[in-house]
Amino acid sequence: MHQFSNDFIREIPKTDLHVHLDGSLRLSTLIRLAQDRRIELPSFTEEGMQELVFKPSYKNLDEYLSCFAWTGKVLQDEEALEQVAYELALDNFAEGVRYLEVRFAPQLHIHTVFSFEAVTAAVDRGLRRARNEINRSIQEIEPCFEYGIILCAMRFFTPQFSQYYRDFTAMHRYSTPLEIMQMAGQELAKATVKLRDEGDIQLVGFDLAGSELGYPASAHQEAYNYVTKNFMRKTVHAGEAYGPESIFQAITDLHADRIGHGLHLFNADLIGNTPVQGKETYVENLANYIAENRITIEVCLTSNMQTASHITSIKDHSFGTMLEKNLSLSLCTDNRLVSHTTICNEYRLALDNFTISPAKLKDLITYGFKRSFYYHSYTEKRRYVRKVLDYYQSLEKKHGVR
Repeated sequence: MHQFSNDFIREIPKTDLHVHLDGSLRLSTLIRLAQDRRIELPSFTEEGMQELVFKPSYKNLDEYLSCFAWTGKVLQDEEALEQVAYELALDNFAEGVRYLEVRFAPQLHIHTVFSFEAVTAAVDRGLRRARNEINRSIQEIEPCFEYGIILCAMRFFTPQFSQYYRDFTAMHRYSTPLEIMQMAGQELAKATVKLRDEGDIQLVGFDLAGSELGYPASAHQEAYNYVTKNFMRKTVHAGEAYGPESIFQAITDLHADRIGHGLHLFNADLIGNTPVQGKETYVENLANYIAENRITIEVCLTSNMQTASHITSIKDHSFGTMLEKNLSLSLCTDNRLVSHTTICNEYRLALDNFTISPAKLKDLITYGFKRSFYYHSYTEKRRYVRKVLDYYQSLEKKHGVR
């Protein structure tokens, strides 16, 4: 196993393609925003919040997701959203991230005096302000800092999730809960494309997030058909709390370009109805299809360790098998606050527990940039990736990595 110094890990240009805005606040900022807005928290100290809310481990994905009720309370105005977006970009750049894709569900923040456009613009302003400050300070040899925004539809919600969902549910009182969730996703898809086309906000992708078990991706096929026909790039949370069939649906029904998590890709025992070819062959064919089509998996090691109780050791994570199968992979944080992690921590965890050569590490870095939903043209993206790789090679030489 090759050793890579912490300095090398921090300095090399990296991406984070899967990071939730409302799961990645600075804890001090969460507390300050709550105090300023007279919002009650379980504790107003960082130690208390870490003991009561943001725990080292969680019973399951649903308990993990319950943390977002507290962060969501403080992210209901322009100032708060802009500030946390700004800080998230600065924190990532401090760890060597040069390209950041931030995702969030705008329908959790929309209310009577806070529109979809205003919510999304506030996040964009924060990221843009950070980018402009960062890029004024970097050297010519370095790749600049860039970002994109991914908007998330929700697999599941209740009227209690936000004022928007309360109002939306009330307006469709003759529809079933499933129909309401489908319509909300379709509404977001149309709004995302419209705002993307207006060109003022760096919207780069569409996502499906939230509780996975019992809420299949296929239910949101119409929303994904709409964004596909409008040339929007797509990622889907899949295989995080359910098995290979969930990933299959994300690819075949939702046309996913990337998969968020994909943890249970190889868990044949989680397949419900036995396929004609048998469960093991089904998994093998699915993995081969993903590899052949370079459908990149956004791997979130720490997050998965917190929500998947069956994984008792990091070495049991499917990331090892993904590496063996030569899948296109990119390491991500998921939720920096909820998971107590950083992108450097994720790389350290991977390098310390899996066999990753210098060439394989460079592949991981490269996939992050190449499979990003880069905001500018493909020609510009190629130039950007070339500059990233040139800079990466200069750091290999500097740190004696061969």
